[in-house]
Amino acid sequence: MKKKAYNKKQLHELLYQSLETERGGLRIYETALSCVLNEDLKTEWQEYFEQTRTHEQVLVDVFGELGLDPDTMTPGREVVAHIGDSLVKAMLMAKARGNAIAAQLVAGECVVLAETKDHQNWELIGHVAEHGLGEETSALLAAYQLVEQDEHHHLYHTKGFLRELWIESLGLPAVLPPPEEVKKVETAIGAARAEFKRDEMLESGRS
Repeated sequence: MKKKAYNKKQLHELLYQSLETERGGLRIYETALSCVLNEDLKTEWQEYFEQTRTHEQVLVDVFGELGLDPDTMTPGREVVAHIGDSLVKAMLMAKARGNAIAAQLVAGECVVLAETKDHQNWELIGHVAEHGLGEETSALLAAYQLVEQDEHHHLYHTKGFLRELWIESLGLPAVLPPPEEVKKVETAIGAARAEFKRDEMLESGRS
């Protein structure tokens, strides 16, 4: 496919939102870790927290290469910051209610919501890097390649944990750690295949 010139202003908006997503993600993981009960998930989230810190620095480095101010606030970035603050408040609200299992589920949902935005940000950055025609694409591609695998893990593995923890809370047999974690999935197709195997994994675990 032939590369095309991209909208530079909109790319910069994407980058500002992406940096705010990473910074908000640090606060979200800090709060989620205070709500988590499952030890496997706690270990995962602690790793994701550290990786998110690295991803923030990767973006700051990109800003330096592109001559952008990482503290510039745009209307879209303000919205991202508001959503991040709201997710933190939601977890604190759930935690304050005194039901630890419910708070863990809320934390999982908040992480999935945040990581869905984060994952999409990086997919778009990667798309511009691959298909865009412009001087900024080399820096974008290098950054994308550094974080791509981590972002897949953050979203798909947390979604798997959240599904199984909900199933467990409903009193039904759960696969923990989830199939996505066991099979180390890195794609949406891989996540779907792993979930399809959960009943088989349950049966084999019983035998």
